[in-house]
Amino acid sequence: MPKPRSSSSGRGRQDRRREARIINEIVVDAYNESERALGWYYHLENHLRFPFAATCKTRRTTSPLKTGESVMITGLASEEDCDAEIMVRVRWNDRSLGVPLSQLEPQSADASTAEAVADWHYWCAMGYRF
Repeated sequence: MPKPRSSSSGRGRQDRRREARIINEIVVDAYNESERALGWYYHLENHLRFPFAATCKTRRTTSPLKTGESVMITGLASEEDCDAEIMVRVRWNDRSLGVPLSQLEPQSADASTAEAVADWHYWCAMGYRF
């Protein structure tokens, strides 16, 4: 199986246990970008328990959230909206909005949700791409 593509900006320290879980459970049969995106989408769909509170951990130009701002994550965005990165729906200013999951840190989530989000954050920190 091909390894996940990495950008030159990958700067995280490798976690062998997490790497094995990602390769063996999430992108196990994924041979291209589209299949890796779907592998992540369905893994998160099965492991995230909505709703859960989260805090914005970093500012993004594509998101109106400010660092430290709290939101309620209500679900995954559509498959089509997650073809480049994983997006989640949040309640923000009395409306539903899609933002990158990499921008958010869970505050009140069960163990399955916390681990799945941590796996996604790890993937991003390592500079891996679909």
